[in-house]
Amino acid sequence: MLQRIREGSQGWVAKAIVGAIIVTFALFGAESLVSYFASGSNDAATVNGESISRQAVETQVQRGIRSGQVPPEQERQFRGQVLDQLIRQRTLDQYAREGGLHISDSQLDQLIVSLPEFQDQDGHFSDELFTNRLAQAGYTPSSFRRELRADTLRRQIQQGLAASAFLLPAEKARLASLQQQQRTFRYAQLTAADLDQPVAPSDADLQQYYDQHQQDFRRPAQVKVNYLVLNQDDVAKDVEVTDDQLRQAYEQAQAEAPREVSHILVTFGDDRTEQQARERLTEVQSKLEQGADFAELAREYSDDSSSADRGGDLGAIQKGFFGDEFDDAAFSLEPGQVSKIVQTQYGFHLIKVTGVDIPSFEDDRDALTEQVKLEKSQSLFNERVQKLTDEAYQADDLTTVADELGLTVQTSDWFSQDAGGEGVLSNPDAAAAAFSPDVLEDGYNSDVIETDDQQRVVLHVVDHRDASTLPLEEVRDQVMAAVKTQQTRQQLLARAAEVRQSLESGEAVSGLKWQQADSVGRDADGVPEAIRQEAFRLPHPQQNQVSWGQTDSQNGVAVVGLESVSSGEASADDADFVTRLAQRVQAQIAIQGLSQTLQDEADIERN
Repeated sequence: MLQRIREGSQGWVAKAIVGAIIVTFALFGAESLVSYFASGSNDAATVNGESISRQAVETQVQRGIRSGQVPPEQERQFRGQVLDQLIRQRTLDQYAREGGLHISDSQLDQLIVSLPEFQDQDGHFSDELFTNRLAQAGYTPSSFRRELRADTLRRQIQQGLAASAFLLPAEKARLASLQQQQRTFRYAQLTAADLDQPVAPSDADLQQYYDQHQQDFRRPAQVKVNYLVLNQDDVAKDVEVTDDQLRQAYEQAQAEAPREVSHILVTFGDDRTEQQARERLTEVQSKLEQGADFAELAREYSDDSSSADRGGDLGAIQKGFFGDEFDDAAFSLEPGQVSKIVQTQYGFHLIKVTGVDIPSFEDDRDALTEQVKLEKSQSLFNERVQKLTDEAYQADDLTTVADELGLTVQTSDWFSQDAGGEGVLSNPDAAAAAFSPDVLEDGYNSDVIETDDQQRVVLHVVDHRDASTLPLEEVRDQVMAAVKTQQTRQQLLARAAEVRQSLESGEAVSGLKWQQADSVGRDADGVPEAIRQEAFRLPHPQQNQVSWGQTDSQNGVAVVGLESVSSGEASADDADFVTRLAQRVQAQIAIQGLSQTLQDEADIERN
């Protein structure tokens, strides 16, 4: 797909796409995803005086949650990881800026157009794919554009460091040999069942662990709230719509719907004059009038190499994509009709509309009904939002407000500001409002919170508890589990050390279940990774003696005995692979070193 874009990069379609994408960005408007964060302008951190806003952190957190990659119970930990990442990125951004690295708007446009994620099955940039996939990932075009620019500059730095990594021929050969090395060893895993008796932590053990790990048992400040939710969908349910209104909305949607278009382009300039180009298309028109096939004529006459082989097919285009002259013709035609000769900056066109990309009226009726109801309910919804604002401001609680607007008072469970509540209360603005001084300390109703374009929330704190360390009695089960795990591991480590000492002294040790691993490579399956890594860390056996070691394993502690080592025979392909791998490792070390140095030297303040 990408190759087709490259082959057609000099054609008029590619140039039009690059130009049109800028228009696309401009038309998308404000950052819809994060608009509801606008009221929270506090800095999460500053890096050399530059702000990293809480909004930026929350945006990334919400993307992680929406993607399903972050379980709810890990949200707080993930938020800290996101902030660390943004700080690292900001130091690299500043380094790139100070170094004069730059990517122009046109380069960025070309990069976006070439990304396979946004190309259709024919390898062409698809505005619909672009829009939908960004929305699914939680981006708007402008936010994606900003992040892509920054990420590209960071990769320029990383690629520069990677290009500086090299290996000497002897190093390459040695690394390739080590990579292909094989080891034979045996191992026995010790688990809790191998202990003489299970661990039984005393009350003193629990108390000591609890005292040493109180931060693990901290509960943040939390609130319970009553809240009201006003949805435009609920307002719209009572709105009546007529069939005429639905058809009028359908006609409007049809007029703006993407057109499936084919064209024949004839250019002029170096190869032919403007008059010759017009005469060439006039010849095409004559053949069409005589019944010739448009697609066959496109293959024969069109100068647009990227579409001519497909019979001139451009796919579905949206209004504003190829310029006013092209659009005026394409969007005035019915399916099957061919335009008169149209002149654009690229040459002369004959345009054929092959279809309109819109469902039938009946298939679209439900969606149209919802759309028209929402449009007709907008004024009423705004009135109810204003009434909600006025009533909530004047009332001491939410009961009278709910009665006035026919809403239901809902009550939350306990939640903290960082974690937020459930449902609409997961919105950071709602959590921030609950912990604001006016609401938390003075007992007022909150301002009306805009959680999205069609939903408003107002809340009132009904209970509050300060941050505290949970008492041992309340977290006893957690502490008991942690202490048992800790003591079991300690005893297993001690038992493994005894086993190793006996084996190194030549004594037999009974009761162990040995497993044999013969001629195992570094990447072999079938042996637990931690055990395989320990086997490759052990020194070569001397004089037919076994080298003994131990390591944590999945279920306990493993004793590992290395019996023999065989050198690997590296092919040229192996050597090349290992060289690339080693250079990547070197580059990664250099990148990590640069990043750490930049952070060490930066003035970083976390809030």
